Amino acid sequence: MKSLIKSLLFVAACAVLALGVVGCGEKKEEKKAEAPAAAPAAPAGPKTIIFASDAAYPPMQYVNDQKEIVGFEVDVIKAAAEKAGFKAEFKNVAWDGIFAGLAAGKYDAISSSVSITDERKASMDFSDPIMSIEQMLVVGVKEKATDLAGLKGKSIGAQIGTTSYLVIKDVKGFKAIKTYDEVGLAMEDLVKGSIQAVVADSPVAVDYTTKKHADKIKIAATLKSDKVENIGIAVKKGNKEVLDLVNKGLAAIKADGTFDKIKEEHKMK
Repeated sequence: MKSLIKSLLFVAACAVLALGVVGCGEKKEEKKAEAPAAAPAAPAGPKTIIFASDAAYPPMQYVNDQKEIVGFEVDVIKAAAEKAGFKAEFKNVAWDGIFAGLAAGKYDAISSSVSITDERKASMDFSDPIMSIEQMLVVGVKEKATDLAGLKGKSIGAQIGTTSYLVIKDVKGFKAIKTYDEVGLAMEDLVKGSIQAVVADSPVAVDYTTKKHADKIKIAATLKSDKVENIGIAVKKGNKEVLDLVNKGLAAIKADGTFDKIKEEHKMK
């Protein structure tokens, strides 16, 4: 009897032990915390295009008394930006080196009365033309010369690296051909009598002879060319995104009359 009881107790104990082992081996399934929903991405703002400008070229682009870059071409680009949905920022860059900066990616475009030439198109792309310009000969009010030939033996100047300089660089017979970093410096030398003539883009020539030094200098002639000289926005070769945005804006302001209104405001012909 005792043996039977002992056997039953032994079996019961083993059963309890076995249940304990099985119970300890079970893993409780834990509910995983759900990851918080990702916040919706913020909408992208308008693309910012940085334009380099040699802001010493009135009335096209210059620095006003508030140290802001202003002018006809600046207003054109701002209006184009509004129509095409991009943001325009302007950076004052000296003309000497402005093209190298574009190639190096220091800015996205050049808005600085840049003449569209075949030579330049080989290394950069251009927007649709903004407007046509001409090269003008500016002299002192008492000067009798009405063309380059009449300035034989005299000194003439232009801003270096511009199409104005290209007009005179190979002409023979001048006493000297002086180059300047800024067209304004050439005009100041003309007013002082250090040189006898300056060649400049038509908007600049008109501005200096009608506003700044009307009593001292005048336009002697418009220098004829076989090709129409257009100015446009230069971008790095292959930068189609910026080029398309600029062209979209220019087309819009020309179509709705905004461009003509800006011309009137700046008294541009």
